[in-house]
Amino acid sequence: MKIAVLHAYPVEPDGLSIQGNLLYRGLKEIGVDVMPCHYVPNFQKQWLFDAYKPDIAIGVGCWTYTPDIIYSPQNHGVIPVPWFVADGWVANYHDVIGKLPLVLTTSNWVTDTYKRDGVNVNNFRTLPIGFDADEMRPILKSDPKIIKLREMLGIQPHEKMILTVGGDVTSKGAQEMFHALAEVDKTFKDWKYVLKHWDCESAEVHGKEEDVLIDQLGLDRGKIQFLSGAFSHDFMAYLLSAADIYAAPSRLEGFGMIQMEAEACGVPVISINVGGPVDTIVHGKTGYLASIGSTVALTEEWAYESMGFEADHKVKFDEPKVFAYRADIAELAKYTLELLTNDKLREEMGQNGRAHAMANFQYKDVAQKAMKFIEENIKL
Repeated sequence: MKIAVLHAYPVEPDGLSIQGNLLYRGLKEIGVDVMPCHYVPNFQKQWLFDAYKPDIAIGVGCWTYTPDIIYSPQNHGVIPVPWFVADGWVANYHDVIGKLPLVLTTSNWVTDTYKRDGVNVNNFRTLPIGFDADEMRPILKSDPKIIKLREMLGIQPHEKMILTVGGDVTSKGAQEMFHALAEVDKTFKDWKYVLKHWDCESAEVHGKEEDVLIDQLGLDRGKIQFLSGAFSHDFMAYLLSAADIYAAPSRLEGFGMIQMEAEACGVPVISINVGGPVDTIVHGKTGYLASIGSTVALTEEWAYESMGFEADHKVKFDEPKVFAYRADIAELAKYTLELLTNDKLREEMGQNGRAHAMANFQYKDVAQKAMKFIEENIKL
């Protein structure tokens, strides 16, 4: 059996690219005949189909990638197996997705979203994203590189560092964390909040909201540090290990790769009890899952040509669809304060997180699970 893995390749410091690369590496290391390739139409992809002639193409993306990871392999006589992440809702391609012999999703919640939006999910199987245990590992706070990193971030030895990472940090729950920290600061002062985002339009738009909110809440700007740009994946183990708490009560999260990687680095995680984090974080053991405080539900939404339609138009829903969640502020504050003030608890949860990641998310194990699903659901 020959398998192609279609993802952003060569590897980029982006979640989808890393997701695909770890699957490719895992399949190769367990002895599968496999080749990686970028999912977009290009000369290499044409050569892959014509010369390598894979039997199956696993494509990483969301449903909007259907032309590139489903139709394209089918046009070359290759069986597509999409590995879907979250995208809020499913507006198109319901029939073609529902008729595939196998569809992988990154969490049970992603599958539920497809089901909610009218896709037949009998062929869906949950495959978590993997991690490299040698790369994503705990690094002691006494390590000179960690000491220097915390120093560069303005973290004093007695202070506790909270970290959030995302394309934009508001989507990862940063605004909810600002509200929570305003409460925490009334009784505990020795914290710093580091927020790392990409240079992108959403980060710029939400950055203005974050700026206003910081002033409205009266937070000390000296306790808040924003970082931007692309960091290499191997550096992220140092950034995560420099933190005392990883906080990401995401508004919409189909898996939460960086949350799982924080666990792998021995850092307790604060998230939200919905979406991918429900599959990756053990409440009260590897971190905390705050309850849903509120939701954003829409009765209609735009569908665009880029989604496979002939023209842009609005789609009205028979029932409102939830497009985003907000974590309960009181619970975020409670859990954050508890972890900030209890060194033993942080250490225990960090150790539990590492053990949980090792037992459930190592990339070779994910590759083995992918092959099991393929062998059970696809007859060549």
